[in-house]
Amino acid sequence: MKIAVLYGGVSGEREVSLSSGKGIIAALEKNNHQVIGIDFNPDRMQEIIELDVDLVFIGLHGKFGEDGRIQGLLDMLNIPYVGSDVLSSALAMDKQQAKRVFKTNGIPIAKSSIYYETKQMNKQHVVAQIKGAFTPPFVIKPNREGSTLGLTIIENQDQVPDALDNAFASDDVVLVEEFIKGKELTVPVLGALGEERALPVIEIIPKNDFYDYESKYAEGGSEHIIPARIDDETTKRVQEYAVLAHQSLGCETYSRVDFILTDDHVPMILEVNTLPGMTPTSLFPDAAQATGMSYEQMIETFVQLSKKEG
Repeated sequence: MKIAVLYGGVSGEREVSLSSGKGIIAALEKNNHQVIGIDFNPDRMQEIIELDVDLVFIGLHGKFGEDGRIQGLLDMLNIPYVGSDVLSSALAMDKQQAKRVFKTNGIPIAKSSIYYETKQMNKQHVVAQIKGAFTPPFVIKPNREGSTLGLTIIENQDQVPDALDNAFASDDVVLVEEFIKGKELTVPVLGALGEERALPVIEIIPKNDFYDYESKYAEGGSEHIIPARIDDETTKRVQEYAVLAHQSLGCETYSRVDFILTDDHVPMILEVNTLPGMTPTSLFPDAAQATGMSYEQMIETFVQLSKKEG
């Protein structure tokens, strides 16, 4: 097949996407596809409009890649692509909207509120509201951003003003959420519509205090334990929630669902990643490898699933 790989982009996750794109391109070439690599930039839209390919593999992360915008453009151009459509991508990227969907489907979520940056916004009033509604530790983060960019764990109420500025730098909507202490778990989901299955549950042990950007992408930044050190009943429940989250948002082909397992063994969902990282240190490839699937086989599975669904 003739496949274009979109990577790089202009979001805060550009460096990660460059690494993902490099891996995806190498795998597709090894699988004997004809590959065109495009370092995507919204200012160079003509590159996409003039594409003549069988399929687009989106290796972008964050804004303009994971939020449904590029998917909408490809839909208008009638170019098939790997992964979730406009609506499910946008829903998954909007953490608060996704949480509403999860709650409706009985998936446990953390208490949260959103705050908007407007011209009329009184920052002192917002700070007071947050302090009145949440007790440390809690989290302030952009509502539509990935890889923990703009995120602050509030351990002291004095941190709130700066944390708000940090989050608003990435998005005009900020999510404030109670901090859930427990095991970091993630579950890759793979399969055709209605036939999705969960891959092994991964337990993440970050080298830093929490699973931040460095822990996710620096070599040796975190340890991945596959399968996670949890009992069979909890494993089954987490995997079922992962597939349900994927399906309830309408995701397609693949995703990765993040959880915190509380000390009371309740899997609290954090988010669904519709375009999870595909770098050498990424979680999805690790889980695939644990099932005997090489990186190249995993990429080819995505391609073949997309052909069927297209």
